[in-house]
Amino acid sequence: MTTDDSTTTTVYTDDDADASYIDGKTVAVLGYGSQGHAHAQNLADSGVDVVVGLREDSSSRAAAEADGLPVETPRDAAETADIVSVLVPDTVQPAVYEEIAPALEPGDTLQFAHGFNVHYNQIRPAEGVDVTMIAPKSPGHIVRRNYERGEGTPGLLAVYRNATGEATQEALAYAHAIGCTRAGVVETTFREETETDLFGEQAVLCGGVTSLIKQGYETLVDAGYSPEMAYFECMNEMKLIVDLMYEGGLGEMWDSVSDTAEYGGLTRGDEIVDEHARENMEEVLEAVQDGTFAREWITENQAGRPSYDQLRQAETAHDIEAVGEELRGLFAWADDEPTEQEEDATPPQADD
Repeated sequence: MTTDDSTTTTVYTDDDADASYIDGKTVAVLGYGSQGHAHAQNLADSGVDVVVGLREDSSSRAAAEADGLPVETPRDAAETADIVSVLVPDTVQPAVYEEIAPALEPGDTLQFAHGFNVHYNQIRPAEGVDVTMIAPKSPGHIVRRNYERGEGTPGLLAVYRNATGEATQEALAYAHAIGCTRAGVVETTFREETETDLFGEQAVLCGGVTSLIKQGYETLVDAGYSPEMAYFECMNEMKLIVDLMYEGGLGEMWDSVSDTAEYGGLTRGDEIVDEHARENMEEVLEAVQDGTFAREWITENQAGRPSYDQLRQAETAHDIEAVGEELRGLFAWADDEPTEQEEDATPPQADD
């Protein structure tokens, strides 16, 4: 275990995990989508007794059975398990919890990979049950691939309730069994994981970046430049820059681009994403912290997702999508067989 004294961040590795805390226990993995299939297969390959919990009409049943895993209904799987790992989508977790709640006994563990429903009180775990989180910071297909290669995927660990006194040790043993402690597991809380995750998605990763790309594209096209050139400059080259930042941080990116690009970026970037953008980000964060976004999303789902569907349709209809599809089809690599990386880019869908 390593601790950064400046931030009090604790990182656990293989040396900190004691597999005996999961030995002899049965883990029910509810869901067999992106995370579910990876957790279940990695656990089984690590020698853990695993049962997959899926609806009787689930399209994932055949896949789980083909992978050699026993499949039961979520309630029956929870009945036999000591640890119940809830890996179905956030939107259906409360209903699934209501189904399995009678099967949970004091001393059992209810485990998550995202804290949304617990943090916002959509799930209120019964007293006497440990409540933990092991959240790999990667799509499930990468978690599985890294495990098979003898490598690891970084993850997060949080304990919401430690009724048995052994919740942290058991969670570490679980993280070890799916390969996360090979890379390192960062200790956090349900609140911190949930709120930073939602903020990151909305303000930067999914919301901020896509809006920046579209507005950059529109600015060039409206100024009379060709849609193709606008696409290349504002969309296509984004991956090149992000890859550099991923590999070595902002410094690696600045060292790799031209001096002209570096100077232009350093002098103009803050003019685009300025203090007004920061103020907007703070408003987004506040809506996450006070539950406004959670209530909005829950209500949206209860209403049948009318706004969500409309927004998705509008996004799909944006001109940048049509231009990009046409351009990607013109290049030589469009006719090539998919590479391993490209095949991995489409993870299994979450089972609901």
